[in-house]
Amino acid sequence: MGKAETYLGEVLGAFDFGAPVVGAIRFGQGHINDTFVVHTQPEDVCCRRFILQRMSPAAFKRPDQLMENIIGVTEYLGREIRRNGGDREREALEVIRPKNGEPYYTDEGGGAWRLYPFVEGTICYQTAETPELFAASGRAFGRFQRLLQGYPAQTLHETIPHFHDTEDRLRKLKEAVAADSMGRVKECQPEIDFMLARESDCSVALQALRDGTLPLRVTHNDTKLNNVLMDAKTGEGICIIDLDTVMPGLSINDFGDSIRFGANHSAEDETDLSKVNLDLELFAAYTEAFLEGAGGTLTEKEIELLPWGAKLMTLECGIRFLTDYLVGDEYFHISRERQNLDRCRTQCKLVTDMEAHWDELCAIVGRQCGK
Repeated sequence: MGKAETYLGEVLGAFDFGAPVVGAIRFGQGHINDTFVVHTQPEDVCCRRFILQRMSPAAFKRPDQLMENIIGVTEYLGREIRRNGGDREREALEVIRPKNGEPYYTDEGGGAWRLYPFVEGTICYQTAETPELFAASGRAFGRFQRLLQGYPAQTLHETIPHFHDTEDRLRKLKEAVAADSMGRVKECQPEIDFMLARESDCSVALQALRDGTLPLRVTHNDTKLNNVLMDAKTGEGICIIDLDTVMPGLSINDFGDSIRFGANHSAEDETDLSKVNLDLELFAAYTEAFLEGAGGTLTEKEIELLPWGAKLMTLECGIRFLTDYLVGDEYFHISRERQNLDRCRTQCKLVTDMEAHWDELCAIVGRQCGK
């Protein structure tokens, strides 16, 4: 399959934008999909924009199932937002179907494309510049849980099988180590040993799900700060984006991935590990806001295991970065050599920091539920 730009003209002609298209350029900092912002020129306003994406064929083998999930969840969210007196056009994504009426458009090279309106008056932050900003994202993701509590999670497709199956992620790492197809194992032995030493941790949440201790919910599964659009005037999180990984899952994983990404002040591929540290203030701010947004929908056990969600999502992400590095950087986009290995090392440092402050993390969560 060729570069996305090869098919861009064809794809632009497949959608009805309601006005002439005057430009389309790459947009955002995502690792997976090819994303473009499309500018149109209606007669009555200055400009109207759209987000056009080619879904990654490496990450998503069944775009039909992916879009069935997204359309189902966004339409449900729209109904709930309207029922609660909210602004449907700004508070939830809406899929715009191509002219052929299908959920997405398939180009001549087999690429699958989708279109959303651009949510104007919003900002997408890459890092939590203040505790208030991070808390705003927590309220938004907690609200996402609350609004979708009535959605039948079991009806969603598992668009990426075993996505947050930490046991399976570790198994794939072991396979990559054994194969050593790129000859990279020798430079990664400390990171490999780090992951293998925490093998029993990989089963904590999954065993709780198997036991029925944790309920299955509709989860986002990629709750980074940059997947929340913040209102430019109020600073509040108003719209959750990047719904590719919306699947049945665990609420503690959604919480944990936010902490992994946002409760520190370093880049995800920081090479100076002295700069990579868990920020307890940010952890506390996010915890309070996430539970506020969830509005009492989480069980006592879900709240108790929130620190485990943070540790497991960080550990799992490190496993994924390391596995991808060992097999030749097939999944995550890279802009330089060893970037995925550096990403892995930051996750290892964060896990170490969480373990060093474990009692404090549990105490912070306990205060939120009066313990």
